[in-house]
Amino acid sequence: MRHNILAVVGSPRKNGNTHILVSKILEGAGAEGARGDIIFLADVAIRECDGCHACWKGTECSKNDDMNRLYPKIIASDGIVFGTPVYWYGPTALMKGFVDRFVYFNCPEHRVKIRGKPAVLAVPFEEEDPQTAALLRAFFEKSLRYLEMNLIGTLLVPGVSEKGDILEKADRLKEAYDLGRRLVRL
Repeated sequence: MRHNILAVVGSPRKNGNTHILVSKILEGAGAEGARGDIIFLADVAIRECDGCHACWKGTECSKNDDMNRLYPKIIASDGIVFGTPVYWYGPTALMKGFVDRFVYFNCPEHRVKIRGKPAVLAVPFEEEDPQTAALLRAFFEKSLRYLEMNLIGTLLVPGVSEKGDILEKADRLKEAYDLGRRLVRL
């Protein structure tokens, strides 16, 4: 069976550090025979969740936006890569809006569609102190645990700011590749 890995890039910059890091994870997954699909959140229109709870009743989301077309991709995936730089000690607004819409998976009819799904987190950021990403990391750990997903790995890459800086961090790119392989082997 061929695995399908969904990668979600929450950075507004294409070919930037987050995109490169996520692509390396997908490359590792591809080495294990997986097919990768990448979504750039800057290219889709995702409206905010307004708490109407239509999805909690097992119906479709009431928002008429691109997230409704992404739900089937999330459900069909065998694993998800969440990639976001640190913006003000949390995820980008693009990524936060995307994760907010996972409220769709709160009801029992939808929860079973992602329960146990493995995920990885890829986080490049400018500052050198790994604690810079502590709140972002906690946000994902708590959110994915609540959704009953399985966060199998988190890769923090401090000290990258300018577009392409991550290419100087060969050890971290190797970790990303290995993480992609592990994601498929599970």
